[in-house]
Amino acid sequence: MRIVERIPKIWKTAYLIICSWYALNYIVSSIIEYSVDQPFTLVLWNGFYMLEAVCIFILLTFIYTNWLFQFSILYQIIGHIGGLIVHFLGISYLRYYFDYYLDGLVFFDDWKEYMLDLLSWDAMRFYDQYIITVAVYYIIRYFQYVQHKEQEKSYLALRNKEMQISLLKSQINPHFLFNTLNSISTLVGTNKVEARKVITQLSDVFRYALDSHEGGKVRLLHELNFIENYIKIQQVRFGERLKYEVDVDPQCWSLDIPPMILQPLVENSVKYGIGPKDDGGTIKLTIKKVVNGVYFEVSDDGLGLNAKKVLDGKVKGTGVGLKNSDKRLKSIYGPTAGLNIKARLDGYTVSFIIPTDENVEQDESLEQEFLVQQLEQN
Repeated sequence: MRIVERIPKIWKTAYLIICSWYALNYIVSSIIEYSVDQPFTLVLWNGFYMLEAVCIFILLTFIYTNWLFQFSILYQIIGHIGGLIVHFLGISYLRYYFDYYLDGLVFFDDWKEYMLDLLSWDAMRFYDQYIITVAVYYIIRYFQYVQHKEQEKSYLALRNKEMQISLLKSQINPHFLFNTLNSISTLVGTNKVEARKVITQLSDVFRYALDSHEGGKVRLLHELNFIENYIKIQQVRFGERLKYEVDVDPQCWSLDIPPMILQPLVENSVKYGIGPKDDGGTIKLTIKKVVNGVYFEVSDDGLGLNAKKVLDGKVKGTGVGLKNSDKRLKSIYGPTAGLNIKARLDGYTVSFIIPTDENVEQDESLEQEFLVQQLEQN
């Protein structure tokens, strides 16, 4: 029974269908012969015995074909020619035994006459049993091969996308950590209390950056806390020259987003927009529900087109962080979900839309939690 249980369902189904087809043929032919030509119960029993023999031969043909499949095409063709001959001789002998031998036609001339009659078109009923069984086997194996290739292709595409996203994230994280470490390097020897505070914030940033590799998406609240810690660290370096504002639509608080997708956008605003500007400026993060998804926007009033690295609305030519963010968004949400960059004389804006089919419901507790954390940090 264990051997039968290990046989795939498709092979069991194919075997039952073939046997059912020949069962129908033998039942009909036996009934017709019984009713018209030989009204003896032996005719019905002979039909039943032949059906049993055919089903056994079909099973043996499946096993034999499966064994031949491991060899080259040439050996398979030769093997099937031999198998067809053996099948023909076996079935024809059984047919002779039940229809002629049991009726007293036991001499060689009787067998010879019977076999010569089989060398006609009527003998196809013996040949087709083997041919149909072999054909069904190869058809099933072909579709299994096609299905396996499709599954393998889908698996490789999924693995490739996962590896690509993992690589993009690994490129973003060291880039970010290097810049944040430089931001606190001047503080260690001058203000120990403030240095401890920044180190605590930096440890939270490290933890988030490392944990972001474990899951596919994170809550918006956690991403905003991460950005808040990053801004606090940068404010140690730039002081009051760097201001930060957040405007979040209450309907978006329960949204899940890719981790560290906003940080490269904010980092570019700090590095190329606000940082080089003598009087600094403000970075504003806006998140709101729109008709076709959730809209994210990072804007600043920094150098804009006058920045050392001009952001002209095209991702080509921008930093590694923005390129990777654009690739990650397109990998996850499709080619239309990339970054939209608009440079101005008084700053620049980077935006994107995350499409969603789900209704992002309002969650006041998450909003209150974020506001409390902001007050505690301040």
